[in-house]
Amino acid sequence: MIHGDFNCSDIAKCVLGLKNLDLETYKLLVSHGQMTAEKLGELLGRERSTAYRSLQNLMSCQLVYRETNTIEGGGYYYVYSALDPCKLKEMIKGNIDTWYEKMNSMIENIESEILES
Repeated sequence: MIHGDFNCSDIAKCVLGLKNLDLETYKLLVSHGQMTAEKLGELLGRERSTAYRSLQNLMSCQLVYRETNTIEGGGYYYVYSALDPCKLKEMIKGNIDTWYEKMNSMIENIESEILES
């Protein structure tokens, strides 16, 4: 049974496999708009490399995407943007619906599963 008080952050972390830092990073991108990993590190009070790892986690969940900006005279850098929170909500709902359907399907066979063991 599920016990305890949950909030939206807890649900997002659980369903999408995020860490506290990942969620904090996502929220900063939503509130401040696109930025570099270096700027995110400053706002998070962490090293750039730590911010970058969090961004990688968020990109693998498709909550953040990056764009390449060219530097005059050569070179480039990335800026990161957050997925719109409305789309995040749809993503979480879809994941929960899929999980529910799978669990419901498994429950239908619980008697035979128990007897086979």
